[in-house]
Amino acid sequence: MNKTAQIKKNHQFIKTRKLVIVSILIGFLSAFLGISLKKITEYYEELFFHQANLNPFFYILFPVFGLSVIYFLRQYLFKKKENKGIKEVFESSNSKTKNLPSYKIPSHTINGILTVIFGGSTGIEVSTVVATATIGSVAHQKENVFRQYKTELICAGVAAGITALFSSPIAGILFALEVISRKVTRAFVISNLIAVSIAFGLLAILNEKPLFTVTITTWHLRAIPYFILLGILAGINSVYLTKSVLFFKSQFAKIETHYHKIILGSIILSISLFIFPQLYGEGYHAIKTIINTNNEIPLTLTLGLSFAGVLFLKPIVTSVTLASGGDGGVFAPSLFIGAFLGLLVASVLNTFFDTQIIPVNFMIIGMAAVLSASIHAPLTAIFLVCGLTNNYTLFFPILAACFISKYTAKMIYPNTVYTFVPSI
Repeated sequence: MNKTAQIKKNHQFIKTRKLVIVSILIGFLSAFLGISLKKITEYYEELFFHQANLNPFFYILFPVFGLSVIYFLRQYLFKKKENKGIKEVFESSNSKTKNLPSYKIPSHTINGILTVIFGGSTGIEVSTVVATATIGSVAHQKENVFRQYKTELICAGVAAGITALFSSPIAGILFALEVISRKVTRAFVISNLIAVSIAFGLLAILNEKPLFTVTITTWHLRAIPYFILLGILAGINSVYLTKSVLFFKSQFAKIETHYHKIILGSIILSISLFIFPQLYGEGYHAIKTIINTNNEIPLTLTLGLSFAGVLFLKPIVTSVTLASGGDGGVFAPSLFIGAFLGLLVASVLNTFFDTQIIPVNFMIIGMAAVLSASIHAPLTAIFLVCGLTNNYTLFFPILAACFISKYTAKMIYPNTVYTFVPSI
């Protein structure tokens, strides 16, 4: 009996040791891929956006060129298969037989970069999530000992990828838990802690800076009612984003000739970018601009209409980008919408009600609240946005706004773009 117990103990030790080793490998590869994606996208997006600002004709040329290249790559290089985004990860982690094929790594990586740098109004986050999830999926297939750890290894890849993009290991683990795994096992804890530690270590070695440089010093208790208001508005805006994505995808699916989708999508995208250049790509450049601008800008009719126009058009151009073949998701659009919503709410309250609230605080809280409501993952949104700014001063207002926005959104519409299943 003792001998049997010893054999089992040795076998478990070997399994744990192999799990640790593969988690280190997944963490490094996923983080390296995530950082590379972020750096390449930032560099070329800035380059092409600058050229489009100098010559507005490029607002017409870039979207049709980018979507066309993605289409031909899918047709002739990536087995003529559409990318389904995070739903692919759900399908794989919930199935014993369905795995993420290795070509998903270059497919999502290349298509995600091309979508954003040529003006597609989305972000590389979902492309990174699927590509890094595929790293975990491929690893689990390599040895029989990993067969039972499929979901855990997929989550390890995802957690490391999110950590690399947003400099927040906690957000990486929470996203893997809240959105993908939804359960905690011993293997999940071991693999994900190791993967995000490797990813965060790589960020430290490369001296990666937070995405947004923000100075946040304080917040006031008298602003709590306005945080609640912002949370409710964020929930409503997130539902508008979700419904827009689902609506345009269903409408574009009725168009049989794919190149007609590209032409129609490019027309809508080009016109929108020409009117509001802030909608180009991820939109982080626009967020940085309004964060760095003097926050006490008086709200004029023109400025108010501009903010309203951006908030109205962003979900539409994001939806059209995805429906016409672009690769991406709702992470970056949610952060973008939240920043502009927060600034608009703060400007209206300060201009018409003399509330004297701090606009940059509302921008940061708005980013977290809209993201929370869009993906129904408040804890992920809280730590992700705090990681983005490397500042936890607003932790409690963000916490309140994120839960309010999530439950507001769920009351209006229970699905996200990830959980919606079309009726047949």
